[in-house]
Amino acid sequence: MSYPGGTPGWLITRHAEAKELLTHKSFSARQEGIISPVPTELAYDGPADPGAFAKTDDPVHSKYRKLVTGFFTVRRTRQLAPMIERIVHEQLDDLEKAGPGADLVEVFTESVPSRVMCEMIGVPESERKSLQRHVETLGRLSSTVPEALAAVSGMSGFLARFVPTRMDDPRDDILGDLIRGGQLTEQELMGITATLITGAFDTTGNMLAMGVYTLLEHPDQLARLQEDPELMGAAVEELLRFLTISHLGASRWALEDVEFAGQTIKKGEVVTVALPAVNRDPERYENPDQLDIGRTDHGHLGLGHGVHQCLGQHLARTILRVGYEALFDRFPTLRLAVPSDEIQMRDDFVHYGPRSLPVTWDD
Repeated sequence: MSYPGGTPGWLITRHAEAKELLTHKSFSARQEGIISPVPTELAYDGPADPGAFAKTDDPVHSKYRKLVTGFFTVRRTRQLAPMIERIVHEQLDDLEKAGPGADLVEVFTESVPSRVMCEMIGVPESERKSLQRHVETLGRLSSTVPEALAAVSGMSGFLARFVPTRMDDPRDDILGDLIRGGQLTEQELMGITATLITGAFDTTGNMLAMGVYTLLEHPDQLARLQEDPELMGAAVEELLRFLTISHLGASRWALEDVEFAGQTIKKGEVVTVALPAVNRDPERYENPDQLDIGRTDHGHLGLGHGVHQCLGQHLARTILRVGYEALFDRFPTLRLAVPSDEIQMRDDFVHYGPRSLPVTWDD
């Protein structure tokens, strides 16, 4: 295959090889070696900023990730459940006030995960929507250079105001705990904060919206879920497998010449895991193109794999579970307010999902 600009590379579509690659020591996740999907003039291929650990390798990656992992464990996420439930129900109140025809993305799915992360970090609600716009702009592949630069400037300006202020007054939140730990510089705290914001705002919201849309388009599966709420955990995993909103995949570059899957990958060449294809690999899943919320054979890679597996995976699962449960409990007759073929998708974004989702219901 060829990347933008004609650079040659490799594509993985099978589940077993994808898992092997994502844990292989000869392949790097560092951003300076990855061919960017964004236009050349927007791409940044230098080293990651201090604290921005998502596109780094060990020991840098583990240094920062270990400091924040404790905030996203299963136990910690369970403790956050009441807060998540409160936010979900507050947004559903707003949906009810907006009335039939409201855009579920705007009123509900976009707001829930961003509000959760803002409360976890300590970001004021007054800053949330502007941050949401910056993250959206940076995740849009069709953003112009001025638009992207304005978003970077806006995000940087917020961090430059927010982090130093909290260093003088650490509070009872993730950022406050990191500050009190005394191990991080101001720049590192800014990098970690930016990583948590960009990682949470765009992903879970799109998954929440895409899951609702998919269930509405599969009424037999939705009815099955409503009849047996105990299936919710399995349903979330199946939706993560079936949808795979990270439609551009996950890329790694070879640190050295390496034999992999019967091919010689040369040093510097990039290999992309086609996550949507991998999660529907017929060698791994029976009837992979069928949505089955009772499926028990999960093991999908929708949240990644290996050391770079999604840091907030337990939080994301909880938000999805609580969000789906509360939405369909509150609005059991929920349905699309427009024909399905009128729903436009964010195919020009890093993460896939509906641009808007007009819904209606019976009073």
